[in-house]
Amino acid sequence: MAAPPPVYDLMVLLDTAAPDDRRAKILSDIEAMISGAGEVVGTHDWGARPMAYEIRHKPDAEYHLIQFHPTAELLANLQRTLRITDGVIRFRIIKLEPGTPPPPPRPERAPAEPAEAPAPA
Repeated sequence: MAAPPPVYDLMVLLDTAAPDDRRAKILSDIEAMISGAGEVVGTHDWGARPMAYEIRHKPDAEYHLIQFHPTAELLANLQRTLRITDGVIRFRIIKLEPGTPPPPPRPERAPAEPAEAPAPA
């Protein structure tokens, strides 16, 4: 019995300053690339969120997680394409270990830190 194909996670951080249609085109192009040479297992839109630290002077990004079964050629093409695509701030492709639990539907935002309490009188 053959082992199931490995699942990979592609986390893409898109520039929130890019026009909506540009961000949508980047995502549709990524999904078309994956579907052409692999199989999309799931997509998760986690929305715009502040980043832990600024990347290229940008404080926030639009987070997207795409899970897929790739070929070696597809992985190389994705790396090359995403590295030169305007509007992609950062991306990471990770091979998941068998038995990895599914991602949450959309991570909850941490509550805003309350302003400093006034000093006691």
